[in-house]
Amino acid sequence: MRHIMLFAGNSNIALAERVATHLGVSLGKAEVGTFSDGECCVEIQENVRGMDCFVLQSTCAPANTHLMEMLIMVDALRRSSARRITAVIPYYGYGRQDRKVQARAPITAKLVADLITAAGTDRVLCMELHAGQIQGFFNLPVDNLYATPVLLTAIRERIGNEVTVISPDAGGVERARAYAKRLDSSLAIIDKRREKVNVSEVMNIIGEVEDRICVMVDDMADTAGTLTEAARALVTAGAREVHALATHPVLSGPAIKRIEESPIQEMIVTDSIALRDDARDCGKLKVVTVSRLLAEAIRRINNEESISSLFI
Repeated sequence: MRHIMLFAGNSNIALAERVATHLGVSLGKAEVGTFSDGECCVEIQENVRGMDCFVLQSTCAPANTHLMEMLIMVDALRRSSARRITAVIPYYGYGRQDRKVQARAPITAKLVADLITAAGTDRVLCMELHAGQIQGFFNLPVDNLYATPVLLTAIRERIGNEVTVISPDAGGVERARAYAKRLDSSLAIIDKRREKVNVSEVMNIIGEVEDRICVMVDDMADTAGTLTEAARALVTAGAREVHALATHPVLSGPAIKRIEESPIQEMIVTDSIALRDDARDCGKLKVVTVSRLLAEAIRRINNEESISSLFI
């Protein structure tokens, strides 16, 4: 690898350290904190002139703070004459605000893309954007990885291949179909109607789930209302076991309580977002790391190699 440096904000230092280990480098020295008035403070503490710099930061809660940390780090690196700056964003906050859903609504995912570009970013590496079209919000190269290989391995090791893959809503059918194809398993769909934000109502199940080991797959688990209600519907329909997969464990509000009280036996998530304390204490949550996948993508970008084989 040539002149590579990896920096991290405060959103997910543990993931950044694992990525650095796989790359065989040390995390770049940077002080990322806050002034007494709450403003973000960044100081790059080593020479980056002519270096290929990567800034790893998930824009998860507190989203505004973590976003500003990343923007200021990128600006600091640009002003320090870094050769190239890549924003590595395992979880892209504001990604669900990707279109106008009502009159006078913002498209915040586009605004965030503009901010990242204006800060001086040369390219973006992210993981499972909530909506694929967000890649088009940037006027610079964007690589959108998928955690599928990591999660498929987890399914095979922890649950087995004899499963029925479940899409918890109509919007996730393409994702569930991809998992079912690679597992050579059957597919079922939960048809639900969302009455208001963060509240979901399960309607019916399309497909056979009776006496099956069901694995629900989704790109993220936020309040976990969709997944837990879907799990109850599956059990009512005669499912033998219910498991869940989610790439991004947002797990806000009552999510942990809902998961603990639900029929879900195990929920497998990645470390794209660092778990808060109550989530780490939840016995149903199992975390698998995407650090090796991110490290390989970073290595290939640094070496100017193709990374298309990672897009599965």
